[in-house]
Amino acid sequence: MVLKPILGSVSKERVLVFLVARGESYPREIARFYRTDLDPIQKQLDRLELGGVLVSRTAGRTRLYSLNPRYPFLPELRALVEKGLSFYPVNERDRLRMTRRRPRRRGKPL
Repeated sequence: MVLKPILGSVSKERVLVFLVARGESYPREIARFYRTDLDPIQKQLDRLELGGVLVSRTAGRTRLYSLNPRYPFLPELRALVEKGLSFYPVNERDRLRMTRRRPRRRGKPL
């Protein structure tokens, strides 16, 4: 956790790194990726959204979060998080950037 001293918490770093690497996500996906509890991730998402750093939208029953394109310090924040991400191990960076979301086959039983 490279950015924890600057950002103040591990959960906030995880949320920001994940969203910078993937673009948008939902709380459970972030918690599963880091194998952590859902509650601290949700609290950080709520705080960041309240502060204007993140925006959310609903897709069905899922609330998706992404970086706010109107946030005044977005380029600086993105640069800071990407610089911190460059110090992560290569396999962790690759896992973060790999998104595997295939559409469900039509007619496939649940």
